[in-house]
Amino acid sequence: MRFLFVHGTGVRRERHDRLFALVRERLTARFPDAAVDSCYWGDRFGATLGAGGRSVPGLKPAAGSAPDPVDAETAEWTLLLADPLCEVRVLAEAGWPGPGGGPGTVGPGGEDGGAYADDDAFAMPGVQPAGVRVLALLAALPPAPPHPGDELGALLHGTGLAADFPAALDTAARSAEAARAAERATTEPQARELATALARAVTADALAAAGAEADCTGAERDRLVELLTTRLGGDARVPGARAAAVLGRLAMRVTTQPLLNAWRGSLTVGATPALGDILRYQARGHDLRAFLHARITAAPGPTVLIGHSLGGIALVDLLALAAARGEAVPGAELLVTVGSQAAFLHELGALAALEPGGKLPYGFPRWLNVYDRQDVLSYLAGPVFPGDPRITDHEIGSRQPFPACHSAYWKQDSLYERIEQAVAEAEIG
Repeated sequence: MRFLFVHGTGVRRERHDRLFALVRERLTARFPDAAVDSCYWGDRFGATLGAGGRSVPGLKPAAGSAPDPVDAETAEWTLLLADPLCEVRVLAEAGWPGPGGGPGTVGPGGEDGGAYADDDAFAMPGVQPAGVRVLALLAALPPAPPHPGDELGALLHGTGLAADFPAALDTAARSAEAARAAERATTEPQARELATALARAVTADALAAAGAEADCTGAERDRLVELLTTRLGGDARVPGARAAAVLGRLAMRVTTQPLLNAWRGSLTVGATPALGDILRYQARGHDLRAFLHARITAAPGPTVLIGHSLGGIALVDLLALAAARGEAVPGAELLVTVGSQAAFLHELGALAALEPGGKLPYGFPRWLNVYDRQDVLSYLAGPVFPGDPRITDHEIGSRQPFPACHSAYWKQDSLYERIEQAVAEAEIG
């Protein structure tokens, strides 16, 4: 009897050698008379960036280059989509410096540029704060989208935001954050800043609610903000200084888009072995399957095939294609897939060997499919091929989160115990 180990996606020589040494040690301890071989394919059939990654924008950004203003703007809107009222909340909580204050003014709280302990004390008795007027204008806007003949209405309909605009408008107008910010905005410049923050909040809320149904460019989004701001008595061409200063820095730190832009090159290069191997197999899997067939039939006698991840997919394809032709792979007595996506690909209709919804052909060997429910790259096989007695699913719990659990199978004694049981059930000697 022989075991043949087929590694998964993204594995290259050094990683393969460490992994296979572990698998061989564990299998040899339970099957001392069996040969344990490996089928390393990473270098020969794995993916590489053939043009050195020249297809990736920004693969090699200039050292010390300043952040792109477009990246900063995108980051701010990422934050707004997640929390449309975040800028309004800054104004509600931090407020503005008192009379004569500005950037760098120290209020009684002692913080640079911080709010005074009671900003409302600077409002003239009996005079409505300017911000309250802005909030009243927001509440007075039509609860339904304006007629398409109006520029704002036409833009809302043209971007797919018309249906979600009323709720976004109501949410902002009724929010405690807006009420508090309106009370604190005692001067006209502060009211104009509040108008901008509220317009951005309404636009962001509508965009977030529409999700993928929105058809809105950055220019259209900015025009929506400008039109709304104007109707609230503000000027969208002058960004809100205080909220923008706070949220702009925060957005660049906590949102993913600037990181993705900055790291796109290294992320692409780093992901190429894992993701690229899968894509390459989907396009040119025949070569790998032919290589596996040659390795399986190179030695006589019964063989237990153990495939991890993409290795399991390739083995299922190979065995199913051969069985469908009536040419079962000689020696392949038992298939063990570990952390594999073969059944999921079959559900998608993306498994090369089988038609969508098709059954495993006669001549396909016994199949033990091992999964860990924490491993998002592992799937059940039995329910996808209902009633097939050749298939057994077996769950293993490594108590590790993903992605660590995707490789933790090989140190679990329960895996090798279940393989030993499957060998006995198949009566492989």
